[in-house]
Order: sequence, then C-alpha cells, then structure tokens
Amino acid sequence: MNKPRSILEKNPLAQLTWARLLEFVRSPGVIFWVFGFPVLLAIALGLAFRNQPPVPARVAVIGKAAPAVSSILQETEGVALVGKDRESALAALRAGRLDIIVIAQGTAQKATQITYRYDPTREECRTARLVLDNALQRASGRSDPVAVTEEPVTEVGGRYIDFLIPGLIGLNIMGSCMWGIGYAVVDARKRKLLKRFAATPMHRSHFLLSFMLSRLVFLIVEVIVLAVFGYLAFDVQVVGSMTAIAVIAAIGAFAFSGLAVLIAARPESTEVASGWMNFTMLPMWLLSGSFFAYDRFPDVLHPFIRMLPLTALNDSLRFIINDGASLAGVWSPVAVLLIWGTVGFSLALKLFRWQ
Repeated sequence: MNKPRSILEKNPLAQLTWARLLEFVRSPGVIFWVFGFPVLLAIALGLAFRNQPPVPARVAVIGKAAPAVSSILQETEGVALVGKDRESALAALRAGRLDIIVIAQGTAQKATQITYRYDPTREECRTARLVLDNALQRASGRSDPVAVTEEPVTEVGGRYIDFLIPGLIGLNIMGSCMWGIGYAVVDARKRKLLKRFAATPMHRSHFLLSFMLSRLVFLIVEVIVLAVFGYLAFDVQVVGSMTAIAVIAAIGAFAFSGLAVLIAARPESTEVASGWMNFTMLPMWLLSGSFFAYDRFPDVLHPFIRMLPLTALNDSLRFIINDGASLAGVWSPVAVLLIWGTVGFSLALKLFRWQ
C-alpha cells in the first residue's frame, strides 16, 4: 500500500517554493549578502554617525587686536583657537581646515571692530559665527533683556541610527527580492531550465509565485535580525507594533518581487538582467531616504520620490518603528507598494519568456 503523500508532495506550488528555499540555504555567499552585509553596514554607519559631543569651532584670530580677542575666546566653550598668520589662515579656510577667521581691528588691549570671514554655505561655519559673536559681545558688556535657561535633552528615536535602521530594513528587502528573484529567474532561463519547467503540468503562475513565497519566508528572519541587532547594539526602540512591521515588510516584499519578476521577464543573459536591476535600484538608493532624508531634494521632486516603492517602504517602516503609527496611519505608502506589486506581477505574467 502506497504511503499517503504530504501536502508538500501534493502541491506543486509548495514543491517549487521548497526548491527555492533549498537553493538559498545552499548558497553561503547569498546568505552573507542577505543577513551579514546589512548588519555590517549598520555597524559601520552607526559608529560613524553616533552621538558625539559637539566638535569645537576651529578659529584663527588675526589683526592688531588679536591678543585681546584671543584672550576672550580662550575662555569660551566650544572654541579651538588655531594660531596662524593672515596668509596661512586664508589658505586654511579655503581648504576647509578652519571654520572661521576673526579679523580684529583696534589695539592689543581692546578690539574696536570685528570682521568675520567664513563660508555661509557650511553649517559649522554659521554656527561658529554665532558662538564667537555671542562670546565677544558679552565680553564687551552686552546683557540680555530676557532671562534664558537651557534644558539639553537627547531623545532615543531622534538619532541618526534610529533613522538608519528602518532604511536598512527597506534596502535589504529590496535587494534580496530583486537579486534573489530577478537574477535566479534569468539564470534559469539561461540554463534552459524554464523551458523544461514550462513543459511540465505546472501552472506558470505557480513558478513565479514560488520565488515570491520563498522570499517571504526569509523576510521574517531578515527583519528580525536587523531589528534585534539595532536594539542590542544601539538601543533602537520599536515604538510601534511588530505585527504592523511584519505586514509592511510582507507588502514591501510583494512589491519588489513583482518588480523583480517584471525585470526578469525578457532578458536572456544575467549580464543584461543585472544592468536593468542596477538601473532600477540605483535611483532608489539615492532618492528614497535610506541614508538621508529625501527632504534635501527640491520640493518639486517630492511627489515623484514618494511614488517610488523603496520610499513608500522606508516611510512606512519609520512611521511604525519611530513614531508608533498603526497600519491605518500608513495607508498611502501601503497603497503605493500594492500598486507596484500588482502591476509588476500582472505585466510579468503577460510578458514572461519561457525560452
């Protein structure tokens, strides 16, 4: 009597998905790029942009009243005096080795006129100008008409690493889907495997869906690894619901899987497919706010940037992780992701080349 077959053995889609999973776990290099590389990237960027004390403003004082001004600035917090003559100070400012030059006119005992020479397009130079002018004006007798107190605070959730981790999760979802699906499909076509699959009693949609489902299985591990690493290494708090994060990650994987299958629908060589994938992903690496906010780009570009799938995924993850938003609160970027996934997968089924 024949042994009853399991669901995995009966269902073609389950068998195809299982085959994709086995291909993945048997490729150590792929495992590193999916799980190890994002963690290393988080370590490098987290350390490079960690919270640090303010860097002192590099200041050179020149002119007849330089001794009087220098004596004041030596006692000013956040100022580092650099002793230079006029020519070397100007050269250092041009090279970015100085933040500001103070040209002090008057006598060695008292300054009668101050000129600040700095680059207003550099933020650290503008800050140095404010610090210096405040110190010199106070030393000259200025008093503030309104009492001012300060309450310094550094909130968890407003650091660069808190901004970075959701972006890395989004990048990882995009990269693993695009390369894990698009490259694998084209490689199978190049090796004539698609032609053999098409000759079997298999629904062609099952073949493409198997790639998407296998991505979803590893997606859970990818998100957990980065989220847990961010918490343990940098105390990145997840304010929102883990369920909401899982749903958004799954929808993001659906969107990029559809896009990956569409890109892989026609090419016959992995080189061409790699070119198209890089052409598709590079604008999103730069525009979608993974490493820095896309608000830096002109306002006229913002509507187009928000329509990119990686932008929608990053925004959704940040709203949930950093702000505690619910799924209903991110319906707009979720709609963008669903459109990308549905349109991509639908077009791929129509355009897909099996030979």
